[in-house]
Amino acid sequence: MTVIRHMTYQPVGHRAATVETMTFDRLRGLNDGGTQRADFHVLAVVDAGHGSVTVDFLRHSLQQRSAVWVVPGAVHRWDDIAGVAGHVVLFVPTAPVTRATRELVASPDLVAHWSIPDADWPFVDTARDHLLLEASAPPGDFSTELPEILLSALIARLRPPHAEARPVHPVFRLFRSSVEAHFREHHDAGYYARTLGYAPRTLSRAVQQATGRSAKAYIVDRIVLEAKRLLAHDRLTAAACAHALGFPDASNFSVFFQRATGMRPGAWQATTAVE
Repeated sequence: MTVIRHMTYQPVGHRAATVETMTFDRLRGLNDGGTQRADFHVLAVVDAGHGSVTVDFLRHSLQQRSAVWVVPGAVHRWDDIAGVAGHVVLFVPTAPVTRATRELVASPDLVAHWSIPDADWPFVDTARDHLLLEASAPPGDFSTELPEILLSALIARLRPPHAEARPVHPVFRLFRSSVEAHFREHHDAGYYARTLGYAPRTLSRAVQQATGRSAKAYIVDRIVLEAKRLLAHDRLTAAACAHALGFPDASNFSVFFQRATGMRPGAWQATTAVE
């Protein structure tokens, strides 16, 4: 698993591991209070205590029997977790082995935090304990697929909710995947309509139905999110953000960012500085 700059904890264990686990005690020892960004999933199950985690600039309160899911690329920061007990599971996007859990992991609209219903807790707790037991076995002492199988069971039992509870229109699903792959180079809705082979009106209707926003607004929001990640975590300048996100120059990017957020990039970046 590759750690992106500034991440203060790192999966431990044998090199080929696709699933790693740690306690909140271990996380506290490695956490420096700064922002982190990884290219693997961070899934936490909270047994007890209170604290908070900030994921993509939204703060979530941690409490007993809750879960946190940080997707690859999201900027996150653990805050006030001194009294939190539980476990954190780190895994690469390809680790889940069932079709349903792989599709779920690939979905970009998973919520970052939710409470685990009381009726589900015994199943979640047992699935987590089984994963922890197998993950602690010495390398070569078990089938290499067991952690991935048990991770899939844990994910299935956690039943992470989606931001959009309604069924996703197939056209929107294709659009969403295409935006995720190409938003750095293509900022106009017309490109995605042409690439996907749909009339602009058909695409707009599907996006509006799924999100309540226009296709253009959806693209703008995705670019702004990435810009905020680069400004807050990587501490890039406006010029570097412009280059990374496909804008012709810093001025063009700054106008875009201010129009979308009401603040110039440098001013917004200053508000995210860790004290």
